[in-house]
Amino acid sequence: MFPYDPRIAAAVQDPPSSICGVLTLMQTIDATCQPTDGLKWFNWLYMQVTQAVKAKVDAGAFQDGAWLTELDIQFAALYFGALSAQLSGGQCPACWGSMFAKRNEVNISRIQFALAGMNAHIDHDLPMAIVSTCRWANVAPGRGTAQYTDYTAINSVLDGLIDSAKKTLNLTLPGDVLPKVSHVEDMIAGWDLAEFREQAWNTAQCLWPEPAGAQSMRMDVIDTLVAGMNKLLLVRAL
Repeated sequence: MFPYDPRIAAAVQDPPSSICGVLTLMQTIDATCQPTDGLKWFNWLYMQVTQAVKAKVDAGAFQDGAWLTELDIQFAALYFGALSAQLSGGQCPACWGSMFAKRNEVNISRIQFALAGMNAHIDHDLPMAIVSTCRWANVAPGRGTAQYTDYTAINSVLDGLIDSAKKTLNLTLPGDVLPKVSHVEDMIAGWDLAEFREQAWNTAQCLWPEPAGAQSMRMDVIDTLVAGMNKLLLVRAL
């Protein structure tokens, strides 16, 4: 879709194993993508989120910083994996495909792409990342745990970034200001990151005791639902 896609595909082929590596790869994608590429704006927002979480971990703000760091790494790997599948001709989750397919539609705003990517990543990918990270740490994804406390503690930081992005990215892909009265405003106003993250934790708790087959079926249903949400979100802003 874009002439530089092979470069991005090569970059994401091997997911990084450290949070610094995650940020370096996001920076590479950011530097490679043109402003008229919707991928750039999801990646940009996700990069801000990752930097903010890393800063809090480095400052010792969490009870189990190692768990939260591993969650960030495994979470990012699912984004890179979906992007790699899309760019290499493979099959990525439908929720991601619904966003990737419209990367070059200039009548869709930057914030729509950013939030559509967040929808796919939080609603679909985050429950799986929580489960895999809890297995890595040999802890169950229960409420009242240090991990859940840390997980919810970052909501206020992330909400601030999302609120700022809703203003900063309220432009078309080429950078034109949207009309003052736009249906996009209604769609993004109710987008609640904390609520979506809480639902992701709920899903992870359901996935935890399930056998692999049941997990796959549950995630297929979620993938279909989130893909439908993204199709509604990614309507033309103009």
